[in-house]
Amino acid sequence: MKSTRDVLIQTNKMDFAVNFYENILGFKVFERSEKLIGLETGSFRLFLEKGKPLGPVFEIIVPDLKEVKQKLINEGCRVELEDPKVPCCFICDPFGLIFNLAEEHH
Repeated sequence: MKSTRDVLIQTNKMDFAVNFYENILGFKVFERSEKLIGLETGSFRLFLEKGKPLGPVFEIIVPDLKEVKQKLINEGCRVELEDPKVPCCFICDPFGLIFNLAEEHH
């Protein structure tokens, strides 16, 4: 497993969030759609998504999503949100860190 540079924040105040990160902090928008804004921060890429806030969501690339998800559940993690259409599988670890499991594509 390995992490990406991507961090996702969900918000019900998209315009306010975009203004803050783009105009106040000066992060540069590199992706913009109706539901998602991507900002380059330097060390990581910050994504803002319309939706119920869960807290920062980090991303981890895994070789087999189904297998790793079950392994993590067996070790005390819980699924916070899952939608194969997006695709997303948000897992909360025993310490409160939330991350998206993304299957590695070869």
